[in-house]
Amino acid sequence: MTQTAAVRLDHAALRRGDRLLWSGLDLDIAPGEFVAILGPNGAGKSTLLKVLLGLLPLSEGTALVAGKAPRRGSSDVGYVPQQKGFDTDLGARGRDLVMLGVDGHRFGPLRARGRSERVEEAISAVGANAYADRPIGRLSGGEQQRLRIAQALVGDPAVLLCDEPLLSLDLNHQRGVVELLDRRRREASTAVLMVTHEINPVLPFVDRVVYIVDGRVAVGRPDEVLTSTSLSALYGTRIDVLRVRDRIVVLGAETEPHHDHDHFHDSDAGEWHSHE
Repeated sequence: MTQTAAVRLDHAALRRGDRLLWSGLDLDIAPGEFVAILGPNGAGKSTLLKVLLGLLPLSEGTALVAGKAPRRGSSDVGYVPQQKGFDTDLGARGRDLVMLGVDGHRFGPLRARGRSERVEEAISAVGANAYADRPIGRLSGGEQQRLRIAQALVGDPAVLLCDEPLLSLDLNHQRGVVELLDRRRREASTAVLMVTHEINPVLPFVDRVVYIVDGRVAVGRPDEVLTSTSLSALYGTRIDVLRVRDRIVVLGAETEPHHDHDHFHDSDAGEWHSHE
């Protein structure tokens, strides 16, 4: 029997007003596959997640999540939003944050016992037992992010969508979050789609990358897409991809005037990023 794709996009395109964010996107993501979504700011990476969350309709083509049309509040999807710090005076505990993943579900709260068990399982799965009862605003960024992932996992989703989950985390916490996501996809066959600018921490774990630039999309294994030839074609200008001690550094000259908002700098840490 053919395995149902966790995510399927067929000739997908999305426009916002007069602007084409991306088009011609054909993508089948298998259960348990780890996919990184890359590209400059404003390229439409987070917007792709919104389509899969059922928050935005495609302009063209079709999208399926776990064999069904994307639907707001679907139990098939867990979502880790971009990290924003909590007020240090916030009295809510980490456990309360995870509980929202149950209470906010589309079919309403579970009975107290079932709800509590699922929250405990999710907290244990991310290794957050030691601080789950501390005020959420006084936890470190890495601890908060683990609890956000627990919140997304409490419904046992088939697909986990992560929007910049490594943002503002130090290298140690970045590694911990990526290893957590990798363990989840291997143990539960949960497909993971991660929007990120921090490619090096995820490079050893991802199966494929989706790279979006100025309406164009490249899909493939990291060693296929993250090359000088591939990125130069995608950006329409000379891009050099260097591999230094198992890390990727992307260097690029200023692009042509109609693309002058997209350019690269290599950072001190050997990571890469892009900006508008």
